Amino acid sequence: MGDIMSSNTSTLPDSQWYAIRTHVNQENRAEANLRAWNIEIFYPKIKEQRRNQFSGALTSLTKPFFSRYLFARFNAERVLHKVWFTRGVQSVISFGGNPSPVDDEIIEFLRTRVDTNGFVQLGDDFNPGDKVMMKGGVFENLVGIFEHEMNDSERVMIMLETINYQSHIIIERSSIRKIAN
Repeated sequence: MGDIMSSNTSTLPDSQWYAIRTHVNQENRAEANLRAWNIEIFYPKIKEQRRNQFSGALTSLTKPFFSRYLFARFNAERVLHKVWFTRGVQSVISFGGNPSPVDDEIIEFLRTRVDTNGFVQLGDDFNPGDKVMMKGGVFENLVGIFEHEMNDSERVMIMLETINYQSHIIIERSSIRKIAN
């Protein structure tokens, strides 16, 4: 029993990824407690931007990418009972009474979408020169050229070209979508 606590369970033979369902709003607690067992965890998160309806100020919220779920890599034969009874964990996703492994490729795909700040990136990645279309507001359906992100990374600079006029605008990143060249 002591050897499981002292060794890294993610490197044990037959370690696999499993989806862990947590109790409501207990993702962080489950993550910390599973890490205390030296279990490798992948807990994808997103940053959600909300605008204050009164002041118009943007605020950032960190939320789970999969509400009430995280992923853990362990040898089920050796530590499933510990995982199951870890504070914050509701269950290990199972079928037919056996824990159901998650393919390594799925975890790796999700990890490729995680940025340097640890957040899963949703939507388009924009590169200078990409053709974009405005999704709403007064500029809806106007086409422009993506130039660069601003320092806050929530706003971007777009170059608009219309008949005999060229202008730069700074708009929220969420207000544009990439279109084919």
